[in-house]
Amino acid sequence: MAKRADFLAANNGIRVARPGFVLLVNPLARPDGLQRFGVTVTKRIGNAVARNRMKRRLRALAREILPSQGIAGADHVLIGRENGIERDFALLRQELEAALARAAAGKGDPPRRHGPKGKPKGRGK
Repeated sequence: MAKRADFLAANNGIRVARPGFVLLVNPLARPDGLQRFGVTVTKRIGNAVARNRMKRRLRALAREILPSQGIAGADHVLIGRENGIERDFALLRQELEAALARAAAGKGDPPRRHGPKGKPKGRGK
């Protein structure tokens, strides 16, 4: 996935949070049955080296697991979290498998609450 609109559409789908990442799945994205994935890591994670390392790890996970366990016809977005950089790769793999199973069952986490002006609550100034 490369277009911002695809990432925003996935944000309206199923959300499953794990310590190393957040998985967003838009199950209605592709009627042809093909699945796509995207990776994003915010600047809060660290400098460019840390963000790129995190993106490489998430891409490797997605390429390994999504072909066999991903949801057919869906867009999958992995959002890196701070804990994901030092987290063991095998543990990240298990978390992604569990997150995909929850998403396939339609058991996403509850939607995030937003404060005034659509910004998430609890963030700094």
